[in-house]
Amino acid sequence: MPQKIQIEDLINKTGSLYKLVVMASKRAIELNAGAGKLVEASPFIKPSMLALEEISQGKVKIKEKSA
Repeated sequence: MPQKIQIEDLINKTGSLYKLVVMASKRAIELNAGAGKLVEASPFIKPSMLALEEISQGKVKIKEKSA
């Protein structure tokens, strides 16, 4: 059974709840479109949960646009 993901820890990793939501949603869309998994996971895990797990393990980072 997968480990429970702590949202507070993810917010601390990303810097804000907004960034976390954007990162997770964009990564879930990529996974749903067929992108490869960056962590070991059950084939039955939902893309949204897999995205959060990848962020939790530091496999997904946000790319900041320069002004």
